[in-house]
Amino acid sequence: QIQLVESGGGLVQPGGSLTLTCTASGSVSTIYSLAWYRQAPGKERELVAVISIGNTTKYEDSVKGRFTISRDNAKNMVSLQMNSLKPEDTAVYYCNAARWSERKWIDYWGKGTLVTVSS
Repeated sequence: QIQLVESGGGLVQPGGSLTLTCTASGSVSTIYSLAWYRQAPGKERELVAVISIGNTTKYEDSVKGRFTISRDNAKNMVSLQMNSLKPEDTAVYYCNAARWSERKWIDYWGKGTLVTVSS
């Protein structure tokens, strides 16, 4: 089992910055990728950014150049640095860990942290 705890959400003005942090515990050595997803009111959950065990990263198009995902394996943490925030970035942000087991991917989720971008 893997447990994920997010922190760092809050209220920020448009154009501002915020850093989200997720700390993993449990069977962390089995994690292949760590990611951030978000879900805005009335919308489906979407992938924001993902970083694999080899530090390969991928971003959703609307956040490219503004968000940066990073991983600290020694601290079992993944962070999301968010710059130039826009009102449309408002959502609950979820940390995700994925591992391969018994020929299938298994996903683990944090409880989420709310990011509100508003003046």
